[in-house]
Amino acid sequence: MKRSILIISLAFIATFASAQKLNSKDIPAEVSGAFAKLFPTIKDPKWVKEGINFEANFDFNKVETSVTFDTYGNALETESEIKVSELPKIAIDYMKKTYPEKKIKEASKIIDNKGTITYEAEGKGIEVIFNANGNFLKEIKQEIKD
Repeated sequence: MKRSILIISLAFIATFASAQKLNSKDIPAEVSGAFAKLFPTIKDPKWVKEGINFEANFDFNKVETSVTFDTYGNALETESEIKVSELPKIAIDYMKKTYPEKKIKEASKIIDNKGTITYEAEGKGIEVIFNANGNFLKEIKQEIKD
C-alpha cells in the first residue's frame, strides 16, 4: 500500500513538474514584448512554462522553433529543428555506436544567449546533447509516450 501511494505521488509530482501550457494573457509583458521584438511576424506562438522560464513554440520560415525567456524577457536560448543529416558527423557516429537500437527521430540546433551552439539528437526515450563539434556532452532520459 505504501509503495502504491509513493508511486502515485511521484507520478502526480512529475505531471506538474513538466511544462505547463499557458495562454498568451498569462505571459508577462516583458516576455511577450521581447518575443514580439525578436519575431515581429509571429502572431500566436504556443507558450509553455518551463520551471521559472517561458518558452514560445512556433514555425519560423517553415522551421519548428522555440525560444526560452527568463521572467525579465531575456532570451536564454533558441532551438531550431534541423534534418538529422545536418548533425555533425561525429554526433551521428556517436549515436550509431552508443545507441544502435535507437534511431534518431529528431534533431535540433540550439544557440544560447552567449552564442554557444549545441546540438540535440532525440531517440526513443532519450535526448543526447553534443557541442558544436559533435562531441558528447550529456544524455537526458525522457518518459516514453506511446
